[in-house]
Amino acid sequence: MMGGGTRLLGIGGAWGRRKRYIAGHTGLVGSALLRRWAGDAQAQTLVAARAGLDLTDGPAVEAWLSRAKPDEVIIAAGRVGGIAANASAPAQFLYDNLMIEANLIHGAWAAGVERLLNFGSSCMYPKRCPQPMRPEHLMSGAMEPTSEPYAMAKGAGLSLCASMNRQYGTRYITAIPCTLYGPGDNFNAAEAHVLAALVRKFHEAKARGERVRLWGSGQARREFLYVDDMAEACDFLLQTYAGDEPVNIGSGESCAIRDLAELVADVVGFHGEIDWDASQPDGAPEKRLDSSVMRGLGWSPRTDLRTGLERTSHWFLKHEEQRCVSS
Repeated sequence: MMGGGTRLLGIGGAWGRRKRYIAGHTGLVGSALLRRWAGDAQAQTLVAARAGLDLTDGPAVEAWLSRAKPDEVIIAAGRVGGIAANASAPAQFLYDNLMIEANLIHGAWAAGVERLLNFGSSCMYPKRCPQPMRPEHLMSGAMEPTSEPYAMAKGAGLSLCASMNRQYGTRYITAIPCTLYGPGDNFNAAEAHVLAALVRKFHEAKARGERVRLWGSGQARREFLYVDDMAEACDFLLQTYAGDEPVNIGSGESCAIRDLAELVADVVGFHGEIDWDASQPDGAPEKRLDSSVMRGLGWSPRTDLRTGLERTSHWFLKHEEQRCVSS
């Protein structure tokens, strides 16, 4: 036993040959998990295309899981986006994420799945939260208003996993990552999180010889984790952790958005002017997770921010070129 009700599971051979289902395999986290588990002789990875399985359709999800009979379910699916996307479609963010989580968690239980990994979000923590943020801070204050609907849905998923464990003896866990980035991210200007949005803005401004205009004061601080490090952490959690408490997964370092913008500009090779629109919201002043549980279990990230940015920038350019050619 570890502190806080944490229990350790056997690593490696105890699992044997098993089947994993990744919901949301084409997204940022899902695609990183596919890379992580490619060629794994100990397990078979299952996926389902969105066209063939609507995750907001409860009976369809339950029927699919009953047929597929996975041993593990990883919920990497959901509606995600930055401040602008959350502010423009709060009801959709709340509804879609509630339905996806509820259908997959309940459907997994109905299909006899004992092991499930759900994802929360750092925006579940209060806007004015002590730093670094720890699970006991959840629900202790008001959340950042623009992301509150999304955060409420994520909180419901966390509670449902813990409730399933208490009532049915399942081993469903929730990981709360910091802001993730890397290959497979959404670079759509209207939907992207801050780092992906910056990569796109600076590449486009460089190509056009324009200035870059950014929201906020640049003083807010955020913690970033390269998505392949997150995939490794997920693999580690599934093998080692069984507890009702959510587990934070972060890099341990926060970065001011202004400093991040300058780093992205340097990686991209942008040498123009940057304008900050302080009339636009910053969001929470700082979001930095206490990831001591993961460190105690033996995991730590491998990729520093600059290296991750270089890989992300390269991936973006490669896929933009492919998109332009195919169109």
